[in-house]
Amino acid sequence: MANLSPTVPASAQFVLPKRPNPILHFVRAQPMGAVSFIIIIIMMFAGLFPQFVAPYNPLDIDFASILAAPSWDHWFGTDAYGRDIFSRIIYGSRTALVIGFASSALGSSIGAVLGIASAYFGGRIDNWIQRFMDILLAFPIIVLALVVVAALRKTVIYGVDVNLIIAIAIPIVPRVARVVRAAALSVNVMPYIDAARAAGYSDARIIFRHMAPNVTAPFLIMFTAFIAQAILLEASLSFLGLGVTEPIAAWGLMLSGNAADFYREAPWMVIFPGVAISLAVFAFNLFGDSLRDYLDPRFKT
Repeated sequence: MANLSPTVPASAQFVLPKRPNPILHFVRAQPMGAVSFIIIIIMMFAGLFPQFVAPYNPLDIDFASILAAPSWDHWFGTDAYGRDIFSRIIYGSRTALVIGFASSALGSSIGAVLGIASAYFGGRIDNWIQRFMDILLAFPIIVLALVVVAALRKTVIYGVDVNLIIAIAIPIVPRVARVVRAAALSVNVMPYIDAARAAGYSDARIIFRHMAPNVTAPFLIMFTAFIAQAILLEASLSFLGLGVTEPIAAWGLMLSGNAADFYREAPWMVIFPGVAISLAVFAFNLFGDSLRDYLDPRFKT
């Protein structure tokens, strides 16, 4: 019996298109986001391995070089104790990144959990959670952080002030919770959620298998954006004397104390730490905006 099945020529066979490399695709789609990501990587390398970047120990005092202007020996000059400002900025990046990442991760995670729970269970649970979020949102972010850090006793673990991280994380919680709740509400009305409930799946399985993965994009965007906010809050609290204290190198701390007294004679004591804070906040904000444009389908053309 003759074979009646049609023969498909090799040239007409269907070939699945290759999936583009996500990193290269992000670089092409968001070039400014790629530039900001490079700045973040440089900051992270300096914070993780400051001993390979900083030319001096940030705690070394040189009375012969007090208030020395920027030179080949001290690129960013020295402070009122003769300490190298460039080295202190390098070591200060570790303080900023540790507190920034830890605060943003803690606040964003708690906010995501509350947002998903509020959207999924609804009713009284949603009402109580949202009223508590309203109370937190009634305070400006810096005021709420000031109240919390002033109320908590200083607790240092491995050189990190845990209460400072908690104080910065608390104002982040309601802002992330609102965004995640809005995304989770749109997922909660999908037919596959109703099908999962009808199939008898537990609440935990529905939340972790169906809802949580669908709010990952807004969570990552908020997490990245609030790293910049946390770095700025840490610098503000340290400037006010409620954050990192001497002799730890911190950008906000470098702007207070002697820097305010000698800003006319030694303006580099104020300029370079301020530039470091601005560059870090700019890089994380720009990367967060680029990540939003890349992950949110409403911004894709």
